[in-house]
Amino acid sequence: MASKKISVALAGQPNCGKSTVFNMLTGARQHVANYPGVTVEKKTGSFVLGESRVELVDLPGTYSLTSYSLEERVARDFLLGDNPDVVIDVVDGSNLKRNLYLTLQLLEMEVPTLLNLNMMDVVARRGQAVDVEKLETSLGIPVVPTTAKKSDGRETLKAAVEALVHGPKGETFQIDYGPLETFIADLEALLTEDPLFSLQYPVRWFAIKLLEGDAEAMSLLKTNHPGSDQIFSSVESFRSVFAEENGNGVDRHIAFTRHAVCARIAKEVVKFPRERNRSVSDTVDKYVCHRFFGPIVLVAILVALYQVSIVFGGWLALKVWPVWGFFETVVGDVLPQAGFMDDPLLRSLGVWVVKSITAILNYLPIFFLLFALIAILEDSGYMPRMAFLLDRLFRRFGLHGQSTLPMILGGVYVGGCAIPGVMATKAIPDERARLATILIIPMMNCLAKVPLYLILIGAYFADMAGWAMFFIATVTLFMALPVAKLLSLTVLRKHDSAPFIMEMPPYHLPTISGILRRAFERIWLFMKKIVTVVAAVAVIVFALINFPGLSDDRHAHYAAMRDKALTAFVERVDATGYAGQIGVNDVTDVVLFEEALKQAKRGVTDKEKSDAINAEFQTRNPTYYAVVKRVGKDGKTLNKALKKVIKVRKKIRREMRGERFESSVLGSMGKALEPVTQWAGFNWRINIALLSAFAAKENSAATLGSIYGIDDSGQSVQESMKSGESGFTPLHALALMLFMALYPPCVPTSIMVRSQSNSTGWMLFSIGYQTVLGLFVASLVFTGGTVLGLTGWQTMWAFYGLCVAATIGMAMIPTPEEKDVAVTAATSYNKKCS
Repeated sequence: MASKKISVALAGQPNCGKSTVFNMLTGARQHVANYPGVTVEKKTGSFVLGESRVELVDLPGTYSLTSYSLEERVARDFLLGDNPDVVIDVVDGSNLKRNLYLTLQLLEMEVPTLLNLNMMDVVARRGQAVDVEKLETSLGIPVVPTTAKKSDGRETLKAAVEALVHGPKGETFQIDYGPLETFIADLEALLTEDPLFSLQYPVRWFAIKLLEGDAEAMSLLKTNHPGSDQIFSSVESFRSVFAEENGNGVDRHIAFTRHAVCARIAKEVVKFPRERNRSVSDTVDKYVCHRFFGPIVLVAILVALYQVSIVFGGWLALKVWPVWGFFETVVGDVLPQAGFMDDPLLRSLGVWVVKSITAILNYLPIFFLLFALIAILEDSGYMPRMAFLLDRLFRRFGLHGQSTLPMILGGVYVGGCAIPGVMATKAIPDERARLATILIIPMMNCLAKVPLYLILIGAYFADMAGWAMFFIATVTLFMALPVAKLLSLTVLRKHDSAPFIMEMPPYHLPTISGILRRAFERIWLFMKKIVTVVAAVAVIVFALINFPGLSDDRHAHYAAMRDKALTAFVERVDATGYAGQIGVNDVTDVVLFEEALKQAKRGVTDKEKSDAINAEFQTRNPTYYAVVKRVGKDGKTLNKALKKVIKVRKKIRREMRGERFESSVLGSMGKALEPVTQWAGFNWRINIALLSAFAAKENSAATLGSIYGIDDSGQSVQESMKSGESGFTPLHALALMLFMALYPPCVPTSIMVRSQSNSTGWMLFSIGYQTVLGLFVASLVFTGGTVLGLTGWQTMWAFYGLCVAATIGMAMIPTPEEKDVAVTAATSYNKKCS
């Protein structure tokens, strides 16, 4: 039994196989969460090593340990604050020169480091050879070669961890920075004047970070060192003197020195074949990253991603839906029985919550395929190529090349979901671009918006349905890009913007186990973060939309309608051979019996199975069965009467639901908003539908159906809204479509925005700014079109042209970085001229 815990951190640059090493060591014993206070994913696992249990933490993949990106800060803070017993530095053996840059920084931090020379199969395939012993001698640390995807070297790596924990510590590796060494020594002397500080941090490393101008190091110094003011003054003086004497900045000198050491070590230990043929990756990149062919390949991959995840995933979701329907039925059977007019509170609430949850679970097949395809793109090495191709375009709007995938998942055309889209933004290293992406993802066309689009297009633009769908599918992008640029220039301006560093790793063949593991991990994380909260929010929305309820007079009115229908049915029963077998109190049971039989036979196509269900229900109650299935002359007569009762029941329940909505808290809010929303053409009924859609956008179409006193079927909604009674026109429909396109994130997405931004403020801002923007656009379209006398169709394309023009115009405005470069260039030019 393991008696001692060993803390091990797994560090490495992106695309070095670090996740594969983590899975090789831990197997299924993993846990995924976030680092405290940030949105960077924290993956932990464990394995047994002799009599000890090793707690393994997978640090974010970083190229260095500076403070440019959130991932770099998180990794560095963990190494400084948690003091792991061992750091396994995973490096790509086929690209040793580049990977050693992080290794040298780990050694400078004086953490006990073990070098894992991974991907040795790629080394062999390229005809390279690495002298492991010479590499150990050069760095002064143990080196273990592995091929993690085949589990080669696993036991050797574990043994090396144990030896490093229990063995003697080697000498500290130091880089000779030449003319900078004098300044480093002087700073070390100043830092060690506080003995406590020198115990907290490696002094030489800290001195180097101060000379680099590292903002985080300066912040730590100010907080923890009593002589920080004197040290800051010395640092500024040293940096100025060094730059004057050497004609180069300190930070550049440090970076060049480290790269030179990496190059020297790699040259000493790596042997290349005499004839170095172009690698497969280089050959593929010749086309994949080509200026002309690259975008074509990218579009083809995005189309395939859409077809598999959204189209096929949607079909799969339909096939899986009976599972969720069965779950709803099981819960319904456990809850109190439904009533004729309305249901018991426990049943109403229970069914509402379950349906809210299954509405999210219905998308699981789509999410699973999306996550699996993302894993394929990540593991194959194509994801960096995608970012490289789109970064130049997206940078014009304050976004990042890696904003592509979140926008695809969110529904950049039609048919995504904002929840996985927002989740995917954690891969964006640029904090400003990441927040900008989070704030525009809800503007994409998620699947939940599509039903309302289809209803409105089918009702008002049926003759040009294809073009209308193209409009709403693409105009969202032309609205989102200018908004992203505007956010970057204003509220996000002060957030950090990391330099674009993108490595093109060699292509790899993803493993099925790795793809499935990543997909299931993300699905589980999604389930934990969303479903539990949806249940809680559903209860709140249920209360807002149902209370205070109907007045006693209205309830008595519907009770009279019920009694009249039940009495008429019983009178028909008494005129048949079933007289005395069905009374007034039994009619509701007959209606529920009919519903249960329909539910049991839903989706059943096999005749034998259908007959078996009929036999079971006939045995359960022969009288009810005869009425429902039209058995005999009396059964046929009563079946007609039963259909009238069912029709009355549906009418009563529908009208009661509509009145409850109108008199509810949410209904009062809808009426209170009319003075504002009238400029967009929205009445209180539309406002209620939009307010209910905040819980889940799927609610909008169903709520409209309930309020207008119709069934939830698409055709009925279309017919009702086209009628003169609704007062709706194509211009109304266009304004409503655009407001729904810009609609604030639903509750589950808002929760995910809160999670990924790590800020309630940004969540509230996301809700607020999209509400204001949506109302502004809808009002502009409706009021503007009305004043100009334009039809809905004419207004649609006039607005489209306006959005395209705004996108082009915003692209011409320089970003903050471009302004800084321009100012620097102008200053330099003026100095030369003077």
